[in-house]
Amino acid sequence: MSVLPVRFPLDPSAAGARRARVTRAEELRMHLADEITRGTLPPGTALDETALAARFGVSRTPVREALRELVASGLVDARPHRGAVVARPSVQRLQAMFEVMAELEALCAGLSALNMTPQERQKLESLHADMGELMRLGDFAAYREANEQFHTSIYAGSHNDYLIELTLGTRRRLSPFRRAQFRALGRLALSHAEHERVTTAIARGDRDGAALAMRHHIAIVHDAYEQYAQTV
Repeated sequence: MSVLPVRFPLDPSAAGARRARVTRAEELRMHLADEITRGTLPPGTALDETALAARFGVSRTPVREALRELVASGLVDARPHRGAVVARPSVQRLQAMFEVMAELEALCAGLSALNMTPQERQKLESLHADMGELMRLGDFAAYREANEQFHTSIYAGSHNDYLIELTLGTRRRLSPFRRAQFRALGRLALSHAEHERVTTAIARGDRDGAALAMRHHIAIVHDAYEQYAQTV
């Protein structure tokens, strides 16, 4: 199979302030990941660097970086002397990644319950409230962006730089699947309810409650992705 001839405008100004800070490689990675998880680029599709560079109007460098990230996520196989092709990560591999993610995020949430400053707690609660409005509006794109901020705020609230580094690295590998799970029916409302339990526990300084709520949330994210993947 060949790459579909659909062009993607890599224009940072068209996607808001956060997107303006995203590198072309990162934007390309997210776009290709979305196409793969939606089934637009099915398993076995060839991902030629030169063709992709021409398609997106970029050099081969960001394409190469994007493909390397997709290989780490298990969405792409890199074959020596044969190029890259779209893959489907094994159930076992994805399960293992989500299990680690759940424990890392649970640890972040628990430490945030202990270490967040009053200002950080207030910002988290405010962001959660804003996400409630996005949920009611059904704004999937804005909710996904805010969701990343929500989780990043909790990582930062742990005040543990090494833990933040590990958690961000794991989230980066899982981000295609975490983004895709929002396409599951009713997922925005459920996600917001799960965030409510995490936010409440952190606000109360309940370390064990925050960790448990976050661990449960990430497990549901995994289940939501699996349910969505079965429909593609």
